[in-house]
Amino acid sequence: MADSNQTFWRGQERSSWIRLRTLILLRWVAIFGQITAITVAQRYYHVQLELGLCYLAIGISVMGNLTAIMLFPQNKRLSEFENFLMVLFDLSQLAILLYLTGGLNNPFALLLLGPVTISANVMSTRSTLIVGGVAIILTTLLAEFHLPLRTNLGLVLDIPDILLFGNWAAIIIAIIFIGAYSHRVSTEVQSMSEALSATHMALAREQKLTDLGGVVAAAAHELGTPLATIKLTSSELIEELDDRPDLKEDAALIREQANRCRDILRDMGRAGKDDLHLRQAPLSTVIHEAAEPHIDRGKVIHFAEGPAGDGDVQHPSILRKPEIIHGLRNLIQNAVDFARTNVWVEAGWTPELITINIMDDGRGYPAQMFGRIGDPFVRRRRAESDQRARPEYEGMGLGLFIAKTLLERSGAELEFANGSDPYQHLSDHRDRKGAIVRVSWPRNLIDAQKGDTPVPSGANQHIQV
Repeated sequence: MADSNQTFWRGQERSSWIRLRTLILLRWVAIFGQITAITVAQRYYHVQLELGLCYLAIGISVMGNLTAIMLFPQNKRLSEFENFLMVLFDLSQLAILLYLTGGLNNPFALLLLGPVTISANVMSTRSTLIVGGVAIILTTLLAEFHLPLRTNLGLVLDIPDILLFGNWAAIIIAIIFIGAYSHRVSTEVQSMSEALSATHMALAREQKLTDLGGVVAAAAHELGTPLATIKLTSSELIEELDDRPDLKEDAALIREQANRCRDILRDMGRAGKDDLHLRQAPLSTVIHEAAEPHIDRGKVIHFAEGPAGDGDVQHPSILRKPEIIHGLRNLIQNAVDFARTNVWVEAGWTPELITINIMDDGRGYPAQMFGRIGDPFVRRRRAESDQRARPEYEGMGLGLFIAKTLLERSGAELEFANGSDPYQHLSDHRDRKGAIVRVSWPRNLIDAQKGDTPVPSGANQHIQV
């Protein structure tokens, strides 16, 4: 139910993006085309039409446009229901005009696809199904009930029944296929747009936290010297003011407050974890920082790191990028969410590659979802056991999408497998049957000392106020 509601509301949100002015303009174009077609058919091809009724049908559209222009501002955004009524109105008006001009014998019957396509692109699934159903019903009625097209000699312009049936079948198939295709593409584009927006917000938040940590660490570093001077001076004053107990007490208070400021700044410096030198950090430090919010969530997280095979034995120092930390944090969160009791985070490196394996002892990935891991807003009906175990989890796949997008942005490649799969090659630990994610980088992309973008060394710059 949560998935269908989210789909419905996203459809409502899309429809509210459409301005009334846009549909009014499209209707003016349709009105001009209808008048042109009737005029050409009547004057140049001498087709006998019920001109009064035809112009009445067109006049209804004209009056609808004029009424909308007078009653509503040009920048009005249509609600889902208003958009639905506008499309149904245009569909009905077109059906009436086709009834007056030969039904499906009229080649312009193909225009019945227009309102369905608009609905599929901007409305919810429910509204699109209703509009498509109405279009199919009207097409079927027009195949049987319509005023014949006649020439000035009284000849009825009818196509053979087999071609009439072909026209009917083609329009019905086009309504179903184009409507479903347009709605699917529009929904996926919207989902991807929302997911990328969430990714940018997550990265911006992590970047702000990193920048804030740098300011805090730099402030702690810069204020350390004047506080030490205050402490030293106050200590000397205490020794020299033995004969002035009131002033000695004030000097002791100054030293006490200086010590307090030192302790506060030390704690802030620990929280900051970033200055010119801390733009890099050992691989294990970055992993622990990413896992820190999930360590006390009731699951045991096991950490291990070491060179792979005959690789470089020296522990690598990597770039401390916000996208790496946030991406790993999301993957570890996913493992903790679905693990029974244990999560393993293992890092390895060679002279060419740095890899991190994140494993859990849960059920693993559903087999049918492997082709869609990392897609945003994946909709899958959850088993009752899953709902009991994690009733708050909606399982839309956005966290994995954000992690995958951010890590790939840093140059990583991600592989997914289940430990229970006898053919998987990501882990040699056959007792770990849950999900496995391997994140691997070419070492030159994130190595802070030997890579393509080494961190500069030297003194920190002073804060510019």
